[in-house]
Amino acid sequence: MRMVQPAPGIFQKFFNSEKAGGLILIACTALSLAISNSPLGRSFIHLWHMPAALQFGALQIPFRIEEWINDGLMTIFFLLVGLEIERELYIGELSSFKNAALPIMAAIGGMMIPALIHFLFNHGKPEQAGIGIPMATDIAFSLGVLSLLGKRIPLSMKIFLTALAIIDDLGAVIIIAIFYTQAFSFLYLCLALGLFLILLLLNRKNVFTLWVYLPAGIGLWYFLYRSGVHPTLSGVLLAFAIPFRKNMEKQPSSILQHALHIPVNFFIIPLFALANTAIHLTPEWKSEIFSSNSLGISFGLLLGKPLGIASFSALGIALGIARLPKGMNTTKLIGMGLLAGIGFTMSIFISNLAFSSDEKMVQSSKVAVLVASLTAALLGWILLNASLRKSDIRQGLV
Repeated sequence: MRMVQPAPGIFQKFFNSEKAGGLILIACTALSLAISNSPLGRSFIHLWHMPAALQFGALQIPFRIEEWINDGLMTIFFLLVGLEIERELYIGELSSFKNAALPIMAAIGGMMIPALIHFLFNHGKPEQAGIGIPMATDIAFSLGVLSLLGKRIPLSMKIFLTALAIIDDLGAVIIIAIFYTQAFSFLYLCLALGLFLILLLLNRKNVFTLWVYLPAGIGLWYFLYRSGVHPTLSGVLLAFAIPFRKNMEKQPSSILQHALHIPVNFFIIPLFALANTAIHLTPEWKSEIFSSNSLGISFGLLLGKPLGIASFSALGIALGIARLPKGMNTTKLIGMGLLAGIGFTMSIFISNLAFSSDEKMVQSSKVAVLVASLTAALLGWILLNASLRKSDIRQGLV
């Protein structure tokens, strides 16, 4: 046995994977929108809504293809998110308060201020249900845009954005669990929690065989689905049940995390983008951009994210509990805040939950997320590129 340290190579491999995944995500989004608004659009959109029910005896899941992607395959995405959070808590940037303080403060501000902005636009209206939409950050998309700046980006900035996005994901998971639960079944929730406790006990008893945990994860998914709690949360619960030991060279959690990176980044997330951005833009879409819900989402992502991240980071530094990493300054921090305003995957996911009974609201929310995310990506890239260029000039590199 030897201690496993968070080697730079491991982080670089993770970053490169997210970088490629983010670029593929952008391409799939553009492709889906183009097909949806072409002569093939009706058939393409209908494809994702085709029924694909599953039944084994009394067990019945009446899903459409889109629902299998959003509620089934995305569980694997949440499993990877949970494994990444777990690793960061044990041996990564979140393992010490000194390193974690700044991204934690930034993430809190980056969730609270966008939520407040959406609330101010939609207080007392049915659209208030979308308050969680602008709170999320898309880690793949944001790191993909950051990668376009090349090797000039300091490692500290990459780590900061990654840690910030991971904490954001954790916040989104909590929001989904608390605010977006459907019709509730106490019995099935107890069954899910009971199975989760059994898995935690196996973890404590040093049962390291993945094939004990993965089949149990399917049962956990089904119990949560029947309980009314969104079943994708079973991915996060399963991640925290799978053993992680600081002093193990090869362990189930790390093995599974590395195994999932390629299928999640190069299959599941692109498929999610294709299915969820299959939007036919009606002539009214431009006016819907100015609805209270769309404005809450847009201003939340474009203004709330950088404002919340910069202000709460400044608060943490002023209180002496956080420090600005080497290579960072206020301009770069705001630029990172803009990149964090790329909500995309998680924001679209929450849009589906927030307005599940109103397809028109789901569509308009997705359009607002797309427009705001692309604008945030462009503004963030411009600001960071200008800031890095000034740094290069001062250092005599150009």
